[in-house]
Amino acid sequence: MFSPLLSFCYLQRWTALPGEPPPIDDTEVDDWLPRFVVLHGSCIFFYLLCTDLSPQDSTLLSDIDEIGSLPSFTREEDETHHCFYILTRHGLRYECSSISKIQVDSWLKALEADCKLDSTAKAPNGLSET
Repeated sequence: MFSPLLSFCYLQRWTALPGEPPPIDDTEVDDWLPRFVVLHGSCIFFYLLCTDLSPQDSTLLSDIDEIGSLPSFTREEDETHHCFYILTRHGLRYECSSISKIQVDSWLKALEADCKLDSTAKAPNGLSET
């Protein structure tokens, strides 16, 4: 059963789509962008604003190979951000963060259930834990 879920999250994507410049791998650049993220039916939709009619990006749940937690970090506003990632079979890696740990846990739980994945099965680097 698919669980509807929507919230604002900060998002960064680590793989460029065709025609896009490669992502900047620079710790000095804050490339976390606020996005309205919606889990609906068999897709995750990424909107710039909650009032947008069309998403900027989307991913089918059937394309998701792996999800999991990432270490928390503190932004310049002294807010701790809790993080998780989504890895697709096409090589796209989305990293999402929120100041709400409950929100991140809700996303992980919903994605695990809807994608039939276990985020505890793999470490954040993609290697199996022993």
